[in-house]
Amino acid sequence: MKNVTDELQKILQDLTDEGKKPTTALVRSRLTTQVPMPAIITAVKSFKSTSSIPKIEVKDTPLTADERIAQLELQVKELSQRLAALENK
Repeated sequence: MKNVTDELQKILQDLTDEGKKPTTALVRSRLTTQVPMPAIITAVKSFKSTSSIPKIEVKDTPLTADERIAQLELQVKELSQRLAALENK
């Protein structure tokens, strides 16, 4: 699980400092992590009433097949280099 509370708090505070009324659309447009809409709505409502938000965590997004393959290829390369170094000793 990834904690996005700090990111949401910063976005909401930045919007307030800019003189803008925090809305779910503005918050969502500034997020770097995908957060479900109900969590954004809860954060905005809580911020408007208490200037703070509850802890919000989202599931880590799974890697795409291409990203997984790239990671595996890198691991194989590194392990092959280590094996070759051990064999040469």
